[in-house]
Amino acid sequence: MNIAGYIDHTILKPTTLVSDIEKLCSEAKEYGFAAVCVPPPFVKKARTLLEGSEVKTATVIGFPFGYSAVEAKLAEVLLAIVDGADELDIVINLIALKNNDWQYLANEINHLMPVIKEKGRVIKIIIESGVLTDEEIIKCCELYGAAGIDYLKTSTGYAEKGASVHAVELFRKHLPAQVQIKASGGIRDYTFARELIAAGATRLGCSASVAIVKGEAGTGTY
Repeated sequence: MNIAGYIDHTILKPTTLVSDIEKLCSEAKEYGFAAVCVPPPFVKKARTLLEGSEVKTATVIGFPFGYSAVEAKLAEVLLAIVDGADELDIVINLIALKNNDWQYLANEINHLMPVIKEKGRVIKIIIESGVLTDEEIIKCCELYGAAGIDYLKTSTGYAEKGASVHAVELFRKHLPAQVQIKASGGIRDYTFARELIAAGATRLGCSASVAIVKGEAGTGTY
């Protein structure tokens, strides 16, 4: 298996340096990762560094807590598209979810989806599965699956629990077949990466990507 093709090589720490982005993009091209996922201020830089390669440029919206206003997320989406992002990883409003305000979440995705799809970009929705009940995860699968997103993503990597095989299996069971799954958060070795893919993940968000490709235990924190 070419595991590199599943990986979004990621750096999202708030102290990210230009040199970090240069290294990330260089490694992405060298190993053939699917994408790099970078903080919004670095989208232009990553896009330039990856020019001529097949590696996509991804960024995050409403990251990491998701409670930005819909209007703020929309502004982030528009700027990311202008800057050249191919893929947008959007954190849902978890406060709305935990307060059982599914109408808010429906309104949020209905405002963001048309802009992203009109521009032909890929949308990945992050639900932070590690802090949700199975019932909440299933409701998310139903809501976002019906909305027509491209990927449902497990985690930001900033919650107390990241990706799990159980969550990915639950996603796959309750999502429409055309909606893909991105597992992220705490994926640091090849064995766990393979388990997530076997469970149904078609993308992996990792900062320990090089170690994973080499089949080694990584030390990166996403």
